Amino acid sequence: MFAFMASKVRLFVDHPLGPAQSVPLTRDQAHYLFGVMRLGAGTVVSLINGADGEWDAEVFEAGKKGGVLLCQSQTKPLQMPPDVWLLFAPIRKERTAFIVEKATELGAARIMPIQTEYTNNADRLRVDKLRAHALEATEQCGGSYVPPVDDLAKLSKVLDGWDPTRRIMFCDEAMLGQASVLDTGLAGPWAIVIGPEGGFSDKERTRLRGMDCAHPVSLGPRILRADTAAVAALTLWQNAMGDWG
Repeated sequence: MFAFMASKVRLFVDHPLGPAQSVPLTRDQAHYLFGVMRLGAGTVVSLINGADGEWDAEVFEAGKKGGVLLCQSQTKPLQMPPDVWLLFAPIRKERTAFIVEKATELGAARIMPIQTEYTNNADRLRVDKLRAHALEATEQCGGSYVPPVDDLAKLSKVLDGWDPTRRIMFCDEAMLGQASVLDTGLAGPWAIVIGPEGGFSDKERTRLRGMDCAHPVSLGPRILRADTAAVAALTLWQNAMGDWG
């Protein structure tokens, strides 16, 4: 029988978690746990899968090319974020990765890259890399839910199929410095829409402002970079209507 040794390692696995559930490791996961982190048999790690909460699991078998973990007990139930989506136009690679990472940490339930008329970096978007960033951010921030990152879609197409019961916090750079307050009495699902570095086109702005579910807001008296705007908007929404209270 192995003696339990606690570990601070958290790992996402694509496998069910439950009492006495065995969890096979991929080669990459085994390399990370046993080659990089130098863990051995008997060590306890934290597992998440985006559905079953967080579980302590003992390293039952450790090998260079694989291994097996054995679930012991649930340490946290699945913690779902509030129902708020983030729609943003991709920018430079490292800054787009930053947006996805911070959106995950701040509690976005869904992350949707959008192509606007002034989006300049759509052809370089690697959605698989962004999904990996969301997963890693969940592991690091102590979350148990990994927000999905959608494939890139044109803003016009997204709005064509928009559910009007989902309100839109439209971060309109044309309102720079104007006072704007979200109505905290408007409960229900929301989405935050952030434009590209070049801003929204007149056509896009007119369309968004013409939607009954859209609520244009200003993010203050200074022009914010797109990645800063995403963090600021999510922070404002969470503080007003999210799970920070």
